[in-house]
Amino acid sequence: MLNYISFIEILSCSVCHSNFQRHDKGELACNACKATWGMQEGVLTPHKTDHYAYSFGIQWNKFEKTQLDSYQLQNRSEYRLLSESGWAKTFLKDKYILDAGCGAGRFSEIALKYHGRVISIDASSAVFTARKNLTSKNSLVIQSDLEKIPIASASMDLVFCIGVLQHTKGPNLVVRELLRVLSPEGEIVFTFYENKGLRTKLYSKYLIRPFTRRIPPALLLQFIEKTSGFWFPITKLLFSIPYGIGKLIAYTIPIANYVNFSYLSNEHAREEAILDTFDMLSPKYDCPITKSELRHWVSKSGFSTIELPVNPKFGTLKFKKVT
Repeated sequence: MLNYISFIEILSCSVCHSNFQRHDKGELACNACKATWGMQEGVLTPHKTDHYAYSFGIQWNKFEKTQLDSYQLQNRSEYRLLSESGWAKTFLKDKYILDAGCGAGRFSEIALKYHGRVISIDASSAVFTARKNLTSKNSLVIQSDLEKIPIASASMDLVFCIGVLQHTKGPNLVVRELLRVLSPEGEIVFTFYENKGLRTKLYSKYLIRPFTRRIPPALLLQFIEKTSGFWFPITKLLFSIPYGIGKLIAYTIPIANYVNFSYLSNEHAREEAILDTFDMLSPKYDCPITKSELRHWVSKSGFSTIELPVNPKFGTLKFKKVT
């Protein structure tokens, strides 16, 4: 079944923003410039290969369910989405919601759980994993660059972009595009790696990334996996030292090992440690953003907004689009 049908009224050409026309073969074609999109494994795709987001495709196709609440039997993704957005569970019902940079769909899963109508977009091949994870009839998964997405202007009630913006080539262009598709009175939430000056520059992952991001992603992941038997138990011990000492050590070692989280098993913990260590070291782009930069991009987007209060003060900004 072509699951874009229930969303077709809010889809538009990513090139010229004209309406789509449905073909007999199940493809969508732009009425104006004739650009075509088709369905591949349940994903609406322009039939192009992913670019700088290649490493994200590798990680999410490898770790398909690692960060899903339904797999971990936790509520970490739900807590993060609701606390960072400030949205109540009941607020999501029947809203058109855009997950910008969905990965394997961990946050889309939560929006669908509370009866949102969710479009999940990612530039990488992670979309095919997201499609397998998101089986609701209220879900549409699209492979698209976030700078030009095939969604009609002013059609989405809510937009969230969690942990993605700093990994894009043109974050200012992504901000403008996401505000374009946001409806008047709609709300958008960005969470991002916040640039805290020297503290950020000296963080161990940014000292080593000039080398690791040049390693072929598949080779880097293989290395991290094979060596995890060594570094996982050691960092688990070191990062658990109390009185802030463990946090200081974690700052100096470019390993993601979440000793403050609970897991079903040690293997689940190790799996996420491998995933997020790769996520730290492999992306082509990882450029922390200051709040003033993001506010500037929003103000220069050409759309009128007001900034809304947020609960997590670090690395989160929320805006409402106004007419």
